[in-house]
Amino acid sequence: MVNSPAFFAKPSVIKTDLEDGAFILKSTQVLGEYPDNICQHLHRWATEAPVRVFLADRLGKSGVWRKVTFAEALAKVTSLAQALLDMGVSEDSPMVILSDNSIENGLLQLAAMYVGIPVVPVSPAYSLISKDFAKLKHIVALVHPGAIFVQDGDLFAKALAAIAIDSGRVVAATNVPKGAVKLDDLLQVSASATVETRFIETNPDTIAKILFTSGSTGLPKGTLNPQRMICANQQMLAQVWPFIEQKPPVILDWLPWNHTFGGNHNFNMILRNGGSLYVDNGKPVPGLIEKTLDNLHDVSPTISFNVPLGYNMLVSAFEESESLRDAFFKNLDLIFYAAAALPQSVWKRLEALSKASLGVKVPMVSSWGATETGPLATAVHFPIERAGVIGNPVPGTEVKMVPNGSKLELRVKGPSVMVSYLSDPQKTAAAFDQDGFYLTGDAGRLAEASEPSKGVVFDGRTAEDFKLEMGTWVTVGMLRVQIIAVAGDVIQDLVITGHDRRHIGILIFPNEAGMRNLVAHEDKGMPLDQLLSHDKVVTALQIGLARHNQEKPASSTRVSLAMFLREPPSIDANEITDKGYLNQRAVLERRHESVQRLYDGGAGCIQIDEGAAPLASQ
Repeated sequence: MVNSPAFFAKPSVIKTDLEDGAFILKSTQVLGEYPDNICQHLHRWATEAPVRVFLADRLGKSGVWRKVTFAEALAKVTSLAQALLDMGVSEDSPMVILSDNSIENGLLQLAAMYVGIPVVPVSPAYSLISKDFAKLKHIVALVHPGAIFVQDGDLFAKALAAIAIDSGRVVAATNVPKGAVKLDDLLQVSASATVETRFIETNPDTIAKILFTSGSTGLPKGTLNPQRMICANQQMLAQVWPFIEQKPPVILDWLPWNHTFGGNHNFNMILRNGGSLYVDNGKPVPGLIEKTLDNLHDVSPTISFNVPLGYNMLVSAFEESESLRDAFFKNLDLIFYAAAALPQSVWKRLEALSKASLGVKVPMVSSWGATETGPLATAVHFPIERAGVIGNPVPGTEVKMVPNGSKLELRVKGPSVMVSYLSDPQKTAAAFDQDGFYLTGDAGRLAEASEPSKGVVFDGRTAEDFKLEMGTWVTVGMLRVQIIAVAGDVIQDLVITGHDRRHIGILIFPNEAGMRNLVAHEDKGMPLDQLLSHDKVVTALQIGLARHNQEKPASSTRVSLAMFLREPPSIDANEITDKGYLNQRAVLERRHESVQRLYDGGAGCIQIDEGAAPLASQ
């Protein structure tokens, strides 16, 4: 399958030069036709593959997989659509979803979109992790929900109380609050002719979703996703990955549907191509990764979607268990990573595991985009040897690359780019240039200047770079990738310090799984503080950074100081962007005391370069 000529579309890009060093990249493929409503795909597969599993999860104490076929899904969606209309949910009072991925979550999203009601999937972190519920309150005040769904009424009781929502507008699957609506009752509603009329009346401009993104600072912005945006994006994906039309994809996926990656890219890919989505109730964190491993014994995916941390944890498990390894690779056609740089060490381990299991290397690819771009703007659809390449513009999308300081800013235009933010004309106007290209704030460069079809390489954020004390520019995005490549065993992610200082330092979010692998023979629930100061961990960091400094000795690349951070990045403090990247500026501002301690040689400071002393004088 991988060697089939139709597995990937042939990369072919047109480069049009503009003034002042800017240029536009565009695929030579013409974008094909796509439906007016994403739910048209549900109709197709309910007819062509009625008994094929569409959605599955294993919620509940029994741990048994619950499954819904395409035919069952269509029947449930039309019942729920009628029930939402009966409740008064409408274009002006949309369906808000607070819970994690589940069958009920997916069916309600489709039900709303089926009859032209916008669905607003909200990050569960705003309800379950947030201390002040400020972002949740902001979203609710902005969208005026006609109904709010929670999977478990008890779990979201505090959030519901904080937003003072009328109980009659709350829909729950379990532990239904007093006065709230039981989801099972909505499933008993019979759909009237109105449902099909509303379905037919939806058009490419009908708002399908409102996805909220915090971006770099401030309260979340509501990105309006019309049907054109999400339907066109799936056609773009199918044209560069034709293999997903040849064999229905199967995925075991934990990526949240409130985010454009999990919700628009992955969920809609399964819907569009008649595949099966098994909701992974595990996640790449200690205590939950075990659930993922257990699920892999039941589900052998054809495509694996994950973030680098997830793959780091998986490879360690696969190296210990051949049966688990073979279950993962058994039907696998593609490995996809996104949200952060994949360490080359993890890349090589995945290749080795693939060859040991199948005798061949399963292709590894990535893509790039934003909530505002559908999300897919570029995609890798050709062999690559290492992380960093984000591919070529997908059909129908233009990527403009414009000089911005020392970098080339990436800007996007096409039918899958948003039209506006919700109730925010000023931010909408500021988001586009004079030619209608969306300003992403990300940077890229051509892998080969003379051959644009070789792809674009991600080059960080345009606003991240800074100058050292002596005026030397530090290119943050490239340096970050280089450091993770040599010390990925102990570094999950990092921010670069040194603005107006003499030396470069790094604040590190630790790769706990990799660290525990280093000290496996003695790790018996070792506390994190003890793990971060363990000789083997510190030595691994120093060796990796020393190797980096030897290869990159210039003052703009040499790392002198390092410090592990105990606290993970905070979503409430905007330390993580909607794309899953670390927000360099927000992390440095929030953790300014750690930066000062790093340069003062305080507790936790690890010196890499002797030239950094005396520290306190900096």
